[in-house]
Amino acid sequence: MLSEMTPDKEYVKRALDTFINVGLVLLLVTICFLILRPFVLLIAWGIIIAVAAYPAFQKLRRLLRGHGTLAAVLFTLIVLAVLILPVVLLGQSLIQGVQAVTSRLKDGTAFIPPPPPGVESWPIIGRPLQGIWSMASRDISAVMSKFAPEIKSVLPGLLSASAGVGLTVLQLILSIIVSGLLLANAEAAAAATRALFNRLFDDRGPEFQQLVGATIRSVTFGILGVALIQSALAAAGFLVVGLPGASVWSAIFLFAAVLQAGGLVLIPVVIYEFAIASTTKAVIFLIWCIFVGAMDNVLKPILLGRGVAVPIAVVFLGAIGGFMAMGIIGLFVGAIVLSVGYKLFLAWLNGAAAVTQEV
Repeated sequence: MLSEMTPDKEYVKRALDTFINVGLVLLLVTICFLILRPFVLLIAWGIIIAVAAYPAFQKLRRLLRGHGTLAAVLFTLIVLAVLILPVVLLGQSLIQGVQAVTSRLKDGTAFIPPPPPGVESWPIIGRPLQGIWSMASRDISAVMSKFAPEIKSVLPGLLSASAGVGLTVLQLILSIIVSGLLLANAEAAAAATRALFNRLFDDRGPEFQQLVGATIRSVTFGILGVALIQSALAAAGFLVVGLPGASVWSAIFLFAAVLQAGGLVLIPVVIYEFAIASTTKAVIFLIWCIFVGAMDNVLKPILLGRGVAVPIAVVFLGAIGGFMAMGIIGLFVGAIVLSVGYKLFLAWLNGAAAVTQEV
């Protein structure tokens, strides 16, 4: 006759079954994560683009009489064109600049103008800058020979950064394609997201879902959108004054604007213009740079006010941390993801209704 299982043994058996089940689930999740790890960044950025562009996508779909797939294809092509055109222009500018510098180095002709009078009187940097600038205007090869160790130490970093830019462009293209696929299946994606939030947050799932969408749109348009507008206006100013390497300076300004430090990039550019251009031209350029640097104080409250406001410190930390963890594209993804996490944490503490605003 079989004796009944004692309560202690029954407890041990259930605990062992639970441990095995949890272990198998964790193992499966870990394996799935390792498989999808190379695509996590692409999927995250694709989701961000799709969520931010969904209101515009709805208008486009209505114009096309409800043809969601056609609207998604057209949206993807438009966004790809907006992305690829500046990249092509930047690449052409860089290639032409490198070719011009290379040809002048071979011919031995000077391509750096002599320093204007008064540079030597600048505090601290005036005298050394005057000497290096004069040497470069007479014989650039002598300057390159003098600073050969420093140049060699910087070259690997430049090559790595160039490769990183190429990889970032490829990631952006793939992310845009992912966003197009999500928009083509917008209803199914919305239903899956709703089910996930309901599963995680029960009855408050719709509130948290709305909060996440509002935060993504707020940060995307209020931070990244303003940075793009400022960069376009700054690039126009760089081209008008004939700044050497204007496309490179524009790209640097874009990254700095995302970090809320675009004005710092304009300072050396303005100093350069005052050094080489006439006073009138330099003053006009200075006024333009002040306008570009200050316009975010007007645009950000307007665009951020349309969604859920996020402290600039959260955006800054997210951008820096994302850049350090994921490269250039992490500069954008990190700011948005950390902002979403910040608002969800506040909603969890204080209740989603207290922090959700009408989009």
